[in-house]
Amino acid sequence: MGAKAPPFQWGVHLGPSPTLGGMDDLSQLRRSYERAELDESASAAEPWQQFARWLDEALSAKLPEPNAMTVATVGPDGRPSTRIVLIKGFDARGIVWYTNYESRKGRELAGHPFAALQFHWVELERVVRIEGQVERVSAEESDAYYRSRPLDSRLGAWASPQSQVISSRAVLVANAAKAAMQHGLNPPRPPHWGGYRLEPEAWEFWQGRPSRLHDRLRYRLDAGQWVRERLAP
Repeated sequence: MGAKAPPFQWGVHLGPSPTLGGMDDLSQLRRSYERAELDESASAAEPWQQFARWLDEALSAKLPEPNAMTVATVGPDGRPSTRIVLIKGFDARGIVWYTNYESRKGRELAGHPFAALQFHWVELERVVRIEGQVERVSAEESDAYYRSRPLDSRLGAWASPQSQVISSRAVLVANAAKAAMQHGLNPPRPPHWGGYRLEPEAWEFWQGRPSRLHDRLRYRLDAGQWVRERLAP
């Protein structure tokens, strides 16, 4: 008789299909969302106020990077792209972040000034989605935020040709050293760097619920007024 097959060990793949077991395991991953609910009567009349409530709760819960959001843009070929950035401000006018205007997202927004944002606060079982038109913030706003950044970050804005191919990390280090020599302790804001504001046309607040019967409230603009409506999960 031949030797017995060794017992299965997690992470050790046997046979010609090394990913099959992993895919089968992924199909069984699920959880029941039971932390909270989102009812129309308890939600704010203005979506940015509802966002302020949820962001404050995410901050109070000390979640890891509660200010991180996905930004989705569309290129000239119609293909979407996403990346993570950090929200730096918001009010009734919209959501603000800062970046390199010559980056991929900057170029795509120049050609198609619309974007979608998403916050995912896993521990609170919540998602916020925002869609709308994007424009640059004023030079004064960009200058003020740039001056508030740590010196290394201000120099980094000069050093990185964001989204461009570079030969090695040494290029960034050399660029940063050159910027430090040139600008010293008070570098000006680079002309290619500044803020964007997404002016929302639609917000969606998603709260996980049991049995996949999640709560979804959407706010959409209609004749200048926000209309709140429930979406099926």
